[in-house]
Parts: sequence; C-alpha cells; structure tokens
Amino acid sequence: MARKDRGEQSEDRERILSGAVLPGEQPVEYSLRPKLLREFIGQEKLKENLAISIQAAKERGEVLDHILLYGPPGLGKTTLAAIIANELNVAFQSTSGPVIEDKGDLAAILSNVEKFQVFFIDEIHRLNTQLEEVLYPALEDYHIDYVVGQGPGARTIKLNINPFTLVGATTRAGLLSGPLRSRFGIVHRLDFYTPKELEIIVRRSAEILNIEVEADGASEIARRSRGTPRVVNRLLRRVRDYAQVRADGRITGPVASAALQMLEVDQHGFDEADRKLLLTIIEKFGGGPVGVNTLAASLSEEVDAIEEMYEPFLIQAGFLHRTPRGRVATPLAFEYFGIKPGEAQRGLFT
Repeated sequence: MARKDRGEQSEDRERILSGAVLPGEQPVEYSLRPKLLREFIGQEKLKENLAISIQAAKERGEVLDHILLYGPPGLGKTTLAAIIANELNVAFQSTSGPVIEDKGDLAAILSNVEKFQVFFIDEIHRLNTQLEEVLYPALEDYHIDYVVGQGPGARTIKLNINPFTLVGATTRAGLLSGPLRSRFGIVHRLDFYTPKELEIIVRRSAEILNIEVEADGASEIARRSRGTPRVVNRLLRRVRDYAQVRADGRITGPVASAALQMLEVDQHGFDEADRKLLLTIIEKFGGGPVGVNTLAASLSEEVDAIEEMYEPFLIQAGFLHRTPRGRVATPLAFEYFGIKPGEAQRGLFT
C-alpha cells in the first residue's frame, strides 16, 4: 500500500468508524433499530437462545433470568435489551454504569421497578464495588437493604422490590467482578457481522430512510463497515450525502467507492487511526511484541480506547495478534503497507 496513507489525524475529528454513538447521532440511530427479534439481523444463535428463554419465561409466568451481553461497541447490545422488553411486553428502563453515582441513586431506581420490568445497565463494568453490593440482594432475592441511622444505633431495613430482569452490557467482560458475573443466569457474546448480514442491514436502513441503493452500492458499504451495524448505518448516511451532491442521488458501487475513499475508509474498513496503530508497531517496534501501555504512550492514546475501539476488529481481520508479551503485527499487516518483516526489524523505517 502507498505510504501516502500516513499522516496525523486531527484530535478533534470524530472517528467515523467508531463503534460508539457519535454526538447528535442517537435520534436517527434509534429510528433504525429493530423492535422485535424477528426484525433483528445477525447473531442467529444468540437470537435462538434468547427466543427460547423468553418464551419459556412467558409460559411459566416467571421473571426472565438476568442477562449479560458483551462484545465490541456498536453490535446491538442496547437494541437487544429493548427487544427483550418488547418481546416480554414489559416496561423498559435504561441507564449506564458511569451515570449511577451513589447507593441512593441505585436504590431509588430499584425500589421503583415494575413487575417483570427489564432494567438495562450499559457499561456495567464501570459500576463501583459499593453499588454492586446494593445490586446483589436485588438480583438474588428481590430486596434492597436501607441503613437507617448512624453509629451504634444504625439498623438495616429490608425493603422488598418487584421481581425484574437486569440486562447488563459491557465491552470488557473481563473487568466484571466474579460475584457480579455469577448473578447472570444468561450470558451471551455478540460477534462481528458478516458482509452479507450487513448488506441486509444497509437495504433495511435505506428503505426506512428512503434512500435508493443498488446491490453493488450496498455491498461496497457493508464490506468497509468493520462488521458493525452502527458503522454501516453511519457510512450509509455519509454516502447518501455524497450521492446527493456529487451524483444523481442513487448509491451505486462506484458512487459508494468514491464517497468512502473521500472519507478515507479503505477496502479493509481501516481509517487513519488503524493505519497509524499498525505502522507504529511495525516501524517503532519491529512488528512487536509491544506492551499495550507502551503502545498507548507512543500513540498518545488511552489504553481503554486501544483495547475497546481499535484492537477487536484488527484482531478479527487478522492484522494484529494479542500475545502474553504484547501486541504483534501479523504478516498481513506488513503486506498491507508493502513492508518486508526483515526491513522493519533492521530499523529501516524508524
């Protein structure tokens, strides 16, 4: 690949290939979300298992087991949580780990849950230990403990709450404490989507947004979307703008290719941030191994961002290995940049 792809990425530039929700994106994203399991595309084994669990709970008239969904951002964890509530025909309430600041906030939420309600906590790995202690009796016995008074005169009041289903979502399942993870009766991982599944999502979203997209255009967008529905919908909207201004409004293969080239999204679904990470490993560290903390310092990036936003897809695509000694660029990464491994090791590119 030509070296012209190198260059510094502006710090304030929104990363179009990020699996996270970008500012101002939530309203349109919400309009594209499926509402029922039969409308949800991909994750077939997960859907089948969820459908059985939901149907069994409904037939028994019992609360559904607590569910943990984990995987990279943008794959549909929040959407699935809302779908579970819709399928059960119960109330749905959502929050996120960083938003809940103290025990009183969580206790107030739990004391007001409706019977069989789905309570969704995104980024559940970011709950602190004190909040987890409030959750444990709520998840097991459907009660919360209030402490009244202070010092020797303090006493604990047990308050029963309605049975509910907690759906937790995380990109970092390994950061969940053992006691919290053990409270989930159903645990599912969401995997990256295939290009064919993403093509279906493109066509579905295009219909909702009244966008005319041809088969080769849908295929081009899907192929460069990093296996992520949130990214494919974002790229579809950006390509739509290009088609409206530079073409006749129809998204064909050539139009999609030209639009994505302008957005600096290449054939593999890599952007400048991906290329910079791989080149840093190859050029500064001879292809690796290099520790993630050292890599983060070299890129002026947060460790969490590397582990959650960059690595999962690069590993899935076969361009990066995560080893006990650190991160290693694969032969595919060297080939991508037209660099021979021996050249990098001799420091010809440092």
